Amino acid sequence: MIKQMKSRRILSLGLAAMLVFAGCSTQQKSATDNNSSTAAQSTSLPSQNPAEKVELTVSAAASMTDALKEIQKAYETKNPTIKLNFNFGASGALQQQIEQGAPADLFLSAATKNMKVLVDKQFIDSTQQKKLLTNELVAVIAKDTKVSIGSVSDLSKAEVKNIAIGIPESVPAGGYAKEALTNTKLWDTLQSKMVQGKDVRQVLQYVETGNVDVGFVYKTDALTSQKVKVAFAVDPKTYTPVEYPIGIVKATKHSKEAEGFYTFLQSKEALEVFVKYGFSVLK
Repeated sequence: MIKQMKSRRILSLGLAAMLVFAGCSTQQKSATDNNSSTAAQSTSLPSQNPAEKVELTVSAAASMTDALKEIQKAYETKNPTIKLNFNFGASGALQQQIEQGAPADLFLSAATKNMKVLVDKQFIDSTQQKKLLTNELVAVIAKDTKVSIGSVSDLSKAEVKNIAIGIPESVPAGGYAKEALTNTKLWDTLQSKMVQGKDVRQVLQYVETGNVDVGFVYKTDALTSQKVKVAFAVDPKTYTPVEYPIGIVKATKHSKEAEGFYTFLQSKEALEVFVKYGFSVLK
């Protein structure tokens, strides 16, 4: 009787052990299957990382500031993976920066001579640049000024104390002004009155703040300010036509994106913005 009870107890323990072992095996298999399924799902899921933005550096003449800022909004809306960074300044200074290796993907100049230098020195390919816009040179005075100026000859008046122009060697507007004053035989006689600005926007600021009586800027600059008015338009026969070429810098690391913006600047949409700000389109 005792032997039978012992046998039954041993049998029960054996069955229990077998059930426990079977349960563990099932759990291990289930965990393995779950891990395999999770791994497979992870492998099949697409990347959730958003596309990185490409940043383009555009070195542009200061006189294009307002038009390009509006164009920037339209372009970045249409091309969300592109970020435009503008470096505004005097065309001559921007040209020198590019020659010295400063980062730039495109160059927008207010004078053909600055673009020509970069093409000649092979910083810009001649097939990836073109003349796009024209502008006009005007003399502006503050709206509340009491000085009477209506023509270039009035600059010789004693009441005109200071005349602002961009540095002729680096600021195209200053170069055009010097050329016009030289051709009207006034450059030498007005030297004592000259105040030079680092770019055309600084010249405009000098007039706005009353630091000078008159300043030579582009028509497009005059249109951006509520504090100045045009005293007179400079005779276009006295200075070289103001032409704006655009080009792609060879050193760009984003050729495709640079070409895309270069093409957009020549589109009807972009040209309409330039015209809105007073530029004329070269035919």
